[in-house]
Amino acid sequence: MVAATLMLLPAMAAEPAENNSEVEYGRKVTDYVSKPKFGGYFIGRYSYSDQDGAKGGAGFNQRLIRAYVDGTILNDFKYRVQIQTNNNSFHMKDFFVEWQRYKFAMIKVGQFKRAFGFENPMNPWDISTGDYSIFTKKMTGDYKGDTWGGGGRDQGIQVQGDFLKVGEDKHNLFHYQIGLWNGQGINTSDTDGKKDLIGTIQVQPIKNLYVGFFGWTGDYYAGGVEKSCNKYAFGVKYDDNDWTFRGEWAHAQYTGQGNDDAWYLVAGYCFTDWFKLNGEYQTYRNGKSWRTAQCMYSLIPEFQLHKNLKFQIQYNWNNNRSSAVDKHYNELWAEFYVRF
Repeated sequence: MVAATLMLLPAMAAEPAENNSEVEYGRKVTDYVSKPKFGGYFIGRYSYSDQDGAKGGAGFNQRLIRAYVDGTILNDFKYRVQIQTNNNSFHMKDFFVEWQRYKFAMIKVGQFKRAFGFENPMNPWDISTGDYSIFTKKMTGDYKGDTWGGGGRDQGIQVQGDFLKVGEDKHNLFHYQIGLWNGQGINTSDTDGKKDLIGTIQVQPIKNLYVGFFGWTGDYYAGGVEKSCNKYAFGVKYDDNDWTFRGEWAHAQYTGQGNDDAWYLVAGYCFTDWFKLNGEYQTYRNGKSWRTAQCMYSLIPEFQLHKNLKFQIQYNWNNNRSSAVDKHYNELWAEFYVRF
């Protein structure tokens, strides 16, 4: 009878295993791996220019197509691999792993953005304009005159972190980054055994308002000749709710090639949930001379119909005093952005 009664009782659930929050390291450990996240986006553009010799501009073209995979291993290690193509140019963009156990001292190694400027590390989707500023292209490139083909990237190691929480919202007052890079740019090994030292210290007095100082010193090979550069920059960034504001100024000194400087201002406001209006002013001076200054004034209406779909129209008036032909000309860009 007792046996029959026991057979009718529901089986008791097994005792749950003891929760062990401490992750063990070892070559046989297979747990604590996130599912890889695959994604990407593309930006298409139609561009028109009335500059003499431009033949109406580039017309329809790929601004960029990117695909990436990222994830975490052992909870503490974040990784990313990102590739890009521009028309017929296919190349590796990012590959890195970052140890993130301590938010005040995270260590990243691989190929990634240099820690110089607020705009440089931003995603093209988030910069509020149809392209990165002349400041970013000239001041975060590999050397003087660089066309920023590497997108401000290099191979190296970096320590970064946030600390000292303040205010009712407990935001971090300070952010820093400091690292060593090869100095030769994207997808390139070191050529002289020397490294570029680049860093930033940023203060966040109120949430989402950053004031930053950036410094860079290093050596590079250009045209078979070893040269050195020293750069520094100041910037302010605010992006919250309906408002966007960003401004930066930088000075660069190159061995035997003189000094350059550059600056820009971007401001934007969301009038509705789907319509935002942005404006930008920017200048780059080769040799810090107004005779060679490249200035651009832009108006950029933006229509974001979905989190992963938006359209931009950008009008640029250029005052390019370094041009050997038409120094004053107009441009019109029409771009569409799609994420997946």
